[in-house]
Amino acid sequence: MNLSDMRAIVRRDLHDEDAANYRWSNDEIDRHIAHAVKDFSEALPLEQKATKATTSGSRELDISTLTGRVMVEAVEYPVDEFPRSYQRFALWGDMLTLLGEEVPDGSNAYIYYGKLHTIDATSSTIPTEHEDLIATGAEGYAAVEWAAFAINRVNIGGTVTPGEFLTWGNDRLGYFRAELRRLGRRNRVRVRQLYRPYYPPLSKSTDYGP
Repeated sequence: MNLSDMRAIVRRDLHDEDAANYRWSNDEIDRHIAHAVKDFSEALPLEQKATKATTSGSRELDISTLTGRVMVEAVEYPVDEFPRSYQRFALWGDMLTLLGEEVPDGSNAYIYYGKLHTIDATSSTIPTEHEDLIATGAEGYAAVEWAAFAINRVNIGGTVTPGEFLTWGNDRLGYFRAELRRLGRRNRVRVRQLYRPYYPPLSKSTDYGP
């Protein structure tokens, strides 16, 4: 799947395949696809692993080179131990601070993070099983955008009214967003425990006093 293939799917579902009389330009379709890909990436980012050198005596790691970053899942330091040694960390902007007892000595750390998916003229990082979901989101955004544009304008694009486009588009977006919530990383059960939370859970039934 590449951008051209995705665009063709979106046009087909929108019944906008007459090249001599497109309702949406390629740039407009591509913008809606990019919008759907960004939303998808927030829910299911592309999983990545980066090796970053630490600074001896410093707990801070500059991760500004991890472009397109959506989230940081874990930090492994020291690396390649068994069981793996995952560190508690805090993130502020592009600066990651290790909070564990281990003070870096200049050796490498592994950063496990999620980044934005891409789809371009030659390739895509979208998993095959979710390509139709991206198309659904793009179609919803395109239909809602056209409906908003077409209000109070003469309809020369056929029998479909702006209201019908709006309803259809919102239905597509409703399904798209529901699927993102269902599939999203926050709803997925993790079968591992990387590290204990930095802040202990608060009890709702016990008062430990001052």
